[in-house]
Amino acid sequence: MDSVSVRHVTPAYRTYAGNSSLAALTKELERTKSQRVVLICGASMERQTGAMALVEGAIGARLAGRFAGAREHSPILSVVAAARLLDECKADAVVALGGGSAVVTARAAVIVSAERKPIRELSTRRDGGSLISPRLSAPKIAQWIVPSTPTTAFAKAGAAVRDPETGERFALFDPKARAAGVFMHPLVASTAPGRLVLGSALNALAISIDGLQSGVDDPLAEAKLRHALHMLREWLPRITDDVDGAVGVRLMLAALLAGQASDVVGTGLAQPISHALGPRSRVGNGVIEAMMLPHTMRFNLGHTDRGLRAVSEVLDPSGARDPESGIAAVEGMLFESGVSRRLRDAGVEHEALDQVISHVLDDWSATTVPRVADRNELSALLTAAW
Repeated sequence: MDSVSVRHVTPAYRTYAGNSSLAALTKELERTKSQRVVLICGASMERQTGAMALVEGAIGARLAGRFAGAREHSPILSVVAAARLLDECKADAVVALGGGSAVVTARAAVIVSAERKPIRELSTRRDGGSLISPRLSAPKIAQWIVPSTPTTAFAKAGAAVRDPETGERFALFDPKARAAGVFMHPLVASTAPGRLVLGSALNALAISIDGLQSGVDDPLAEAKLRHALHMLREWLPRITDDVDGAVGVRLMLAALLAGQASDVVGTGLAQPISHALGPRSRVGNGVIEAMMLPHTMRFNLGHTDRGLRAVSEVLDPSGARDPESGIAAVEGMLFESGVSRRLRDAGVEHEALDQVISHVLDDWSATTVPRVADRNELSALLTAAW
């Protein structure tokens, strides 16, 4: 039997789920002696008066300010405005309420507020032939998350923001900016439209599948990825236009498992492609990532066959359990979820593909995949998907 060498670091993280979960938020704020809390959300969440009252009630007299300007893809101006409010309120903690955009905006705002430098100087950048991630040394205030969608963002230490004018994506990474915990409440989980919940769940699906293909021999991460995939197979088909809160919470738990495991084993090529394509489409990044999965899985054939067989074992346990069966099972799930097979159907213009390829090549996550693609290979992948 081959020996195993594992380095699996599990950051401190507190997870609460269920109808009483927000009572724990009050206790956590007391435990950390937080006195000036800023709530960060989007405009649509601000209109959910029941959820807002529930969360603000849990924060209580500690609520020092509310920022409702979180937007899709976390544009720079929104992040800078949130950071400014943190400074004005002298915030000592942040509660992010909503989907991935609120979570990422809050994390990026905490970084910008603490580091006091332009975003471009704080982000991962290319230096010659290498991508360099600067060390961000300033202390960061505590963050807590009350999610409305099953985004994998609540497990992460990074934040990616976008310049809408140039299309540039700036990735900020700081382990000190990782949230301290998450509170999954069924009422909040029922506020997001089904299409947003589906997009986030598909992102968790893609991260689970790509994590299993990573080639990293880590039984702890693999257990999380397999169970995340098992949960997604069970609960993703139950997403409806009006999301049941219990379904939403189960999907959130699956997304948390997938996000935590991918921190250890990395991700796959579908993710950096979705980072570049998502803002150029009519759908969310998660949907684009799922659309690319069958193409990137086939690209990986011969390199990630053990992982592809693991996908097959979870999604199609009575099937052949070979790499091709894993791909077919994913295609079946996407068909059942109503995901289009072609990028053109998602509003992606063919003329944008060259620029997309350049952005993928400058994405940190594209350098850590099990099989790195060059410009010509990316062109072939995207053309086939278009």
